[in-house]
This record gives sequence, structure tokens and C-alpha cells, in this order.
Amino acid sequence: MNETQLIARVIAGDRLAGRELYDRHASRVYSLAYRLTGDAEKAREFTQDAFIRAFSRLSQFRGDAAFSTWLHRIVVTVVSNARRSEIRFGREVALDEARSIEITTPEADPDLKECIARAVENLSEAYRTTLIMHDIEGYTHAEIAGILGVPEGTCKSRLSAARAQLREVLAAFKE
Repeated sequence: MNETQLIARVIAGDRLAGRELYDRHASRVYSLAYRLTGDAEKAREFTQDAFIRAFSRLSQFRGDAAFSTWLHRIVVTVVSNARRSEIRFGREVALDEARSIEITTPEADPDLKECIARAVENLSEAYRTTLIMHDIEGYTHAEIAGILGVPEGTCKSRLSAARAQLREVLAAFKE
């Protein structure tokens, strides 16, 4: 069954179709939420929140973009809203020992890992989200633009600026 048919069945109240739609997208939604938060428990919570929001608004999905693009935009919104709320209440979320940054060298300097985690966390939300979605999650600029609702050129410039800021912060480890 194609995704359009599946969505129509979910809207009509078919719970099995809803489960199928969830199963098709849950791992990528969780992965994105985890990368954006660095916290497995929050990622599970945000995955659930994103699907609740998506299913409650499924009749509003027009199909102009892929369902996954629409759903991932909801994930980014859910995580962003939660982060703003936490910051407002003075409980800023920190990356936990750079868990969300994959470093391929197993003997990587723990100080470097901590510095990378702090540097990523200190990026503006737009830069951090773009960097994580592109460099860690593997989204294309076109996909990120669709999810975030910005021009593709904006995604490219945000990624470039994020990388430049990281290079500057991490320059001390180059020596």
C-alpha cells in the first residue's frame, strides 16, 4: 500500500494503518529527535509528541511535499519549542558527553569530544539544527529546506557558518 493510501486510511480511523505509518517513520523521527537533543529519554518523548501532533493534524497534510518532510518539520518544531521552554525556565539542555557526535576515531581525545559537544551546543538553534540534520543525519540541503521551510541557499549558508564557528572554536586542538 502506498503512503497516500495509508494516510487516507489513517484519516478514516484505521488503527492498523496508523501503526504501519508509525512503523515506517518512527526510527528516523527518533534519530532526528535524539540528534537534536542528545538525550534518549527526551528523544522518545519528542518522538511520541511528534506523532501525536502529526496524527491529530493528518487531515491538514496536503501532500505538497513528502510525508516524511512534513513529519520531520513537526519533529524540529516539537524539539525547538521544548528547548525554548527549557531555556525560558533556566534549565538549558546540554549534550551529554558528546553522545550525539559520532567520532570515527575510537581513541579520540576526551577533551576534544567535550569541546565539540560544547561547541555544537553553543551554536544558534538554526545553525545547530542544520548542522545536525546535514552532517550527522545525512539530510540533503533540499530536504532540510523543505523541513525547516527556508530556501535551500539559507540551509547552505547556515551549514557553512556553523562549520566556520566550529573550526574557530576547535582551532586549539589542531596544534
